[in-house]
Amino acid sequence: MKQIITIQHCQSEHHVTGMMGGWNDWDLTELGREQARRLGERLGAELAGQSVKIFSSDLKRAVQTAAPLAESLGLSVERRQALRERHHGASSMGQTQQWFREHRGRDRYIDDRPLPDSETRREIYQHLLPMCQEALECQEDTVVLVSHGGALMVWNALWLGLPPESMNTCSLRGGPGAVSRFDLYENWSRRITCLGDLSYIKD
Repeated sequence: MKQIITIQHCQSEHHVTGMMGGWNDWDLTELGREQARRLGERLGAELAGQSVKIFSSDLKRAVQTAAPLAESLGLSVERRQALRERHHGASSMGQTQQWFREHRGRDRYIDDRPLPDSETRREIYQHLLPMCQEALECQEDTVVLVSHGGALMVWNALWLGLPPESMNTCSLRGGPGAVSRFDLYENWSRRITCLGDLSYIKD
């Protein structure tokens, strides 16, 4: 049975400095690196001996989250731009979260662009579709995707086969370091078996 595990990157510098995330390429904090070490050690022990493939967003905070797990399993990490966080455009690069709050427009519906060159959630859904198909077609039994909170919120709806419009009224979210599990039961039923598990990063 195919299993997909998603990991939301651990604590990043922008979580503690008040800067914007998105495509800004932040490192993990010291705590975030420790969280990634714990996660890699614990999840790696569970996956030892299984056939595993690891994909990661190509932003540093995701790659640094994936690295300890890959090391524990003796695997490499394949980087994918499709797993990046939502992009709010050139004007958002290097800006603070306060700046964003002061300049953003409506961001309630999936086709809203809070800044003129922001990605919409529908666009994230569309560029995650090929990533989902690639994960399903992998020969490995377990596929790990290391990504970001906004992107994984969209992934959760996509995996369940919900239309993009479902995100106008509901969302399934995790937090930094959260691990979620998905499977394809009897090759037809897509299930979420665990959502937002933070136990892997705890002391």
